Amino acid sequence: MTFHLLLVLAAGLFSTGLFGALSQQSVVMIMMGIELMIGGVVVAAADFWHFLSPAAGGGQVVIVAAVVAMAVEMAMGFAVTTALYRARRIDMTDMAEDLKG
Repeated sequence: MTFHLLLVLAAGLFSTGLFGALSQQSVVMIMMGIELMIGGVVVAAADFWHFLSPAAGGGQVVIVAAVVAMAVEMAMGFAVTTALYRARRIDMTDMAEDLKG
């Protein structure tokens, strides 16, 4: 795999996630779009690390931290979504307008 091909993959993941996050109304689908966007950023970061300074270990630490942050973010997001659905049967974003502070 070349540097440019991996960047195209990262851009494709990011743009697909952006389209999914902006075009959907379901909370779960929006979260999946955000997950794809973060995945694209992680692929681009891994690509830059691998091709620019593969001997440095700091890039690996940043990538692992980003993947862990993705997992925590999705777990918390699904917990909030499940709690909203159980409490008020809200599963679409426009149904949650009354939650504004």
